[in-house]
Amino acid sequence: MPSILDLHNPWLIGITLNTILIILAFIVPKKLLTPAGYLNAWFLGVLIWATLNWQGYAVVMFYFLVGSEVTRVGMKQKEAEGIAEKRSGARGPENVWGSALVAALCALGTLFVQSPLSEFLLLGYVASFSTKLSDTCASEIGKAYGKQTFLITTLQPVARGTEGAVSLEGTLAGILASVAIAFFAWTVGMINLGGVIICLISAFVATNLESLIGATLQSKFNWLTNEVVNIINTLIGAVIAISIGWFIF
Repeated sequence: MPSILDLHNPWLIGITLNTILIILAFIVPKKLLTPAGYLNAWFLGVLIWATLNWQGYAVVMFYFLVGSEVTRVGMKQKEAEGIAEKRSGARGPENVWGSALVAALCALGTLFVQSPLSEFLLLGYVASFSTKLSDTCASEIGKAYGKQTFLITTLQPVARGTEGAVSLEGTLAGILASVAIAFFAWTVGMINLGGVIICLISAFVATNLESLIGATLQSKFNWLTNEVVNIINTLIGAVIAISIGWFIF
């Protein structure tokens, strides 16, 4: 086991890199996270770098940057309609772990299993972020540009921003987002091309199931917050991807 002071130790590299990035994040005027959000993102970043190296880190950064920018699309309009994310889109610790808890568990799992089992965890890791980015883009683009939104359970027209609402514009944006991040993961060598297709399927199914949960269950249980739903959503995406991968490969 390498010493913590070994310059090649991935934990040391992760700590150093994320500390530098956090300092820069506090300096720049545009805040993508709250102070507590940045602290939790620091822990997440260190964990991902130490377990999945730069490839896994690149995927989570892709999700974070694209997801943050998409959240701000049409922000003034969404704030005026009362359907924007709180804090003008700045994410807190609950958002960090709601989006990345399942991915973090997949990353940790790779420390305890060897190939080929670890490859399924990598697939689950990418699929969880593919699912979450799909959900984020579908929701935010749908709220900003959706001309007609329908409740997923009845297909009855509802207002934009309604829990469980879907739109053509949002659905297409979600599909594109899931393909984009999965394809990016392929370019850095985390999954193969078959995995890209699996992530697309998993993200599409999980995102629609998330809308179904929002339309039927979320208002009935106080503990079923958006963050809890996000964990369930990404877990479904990861489980579907791993299951398909296990059956095919």
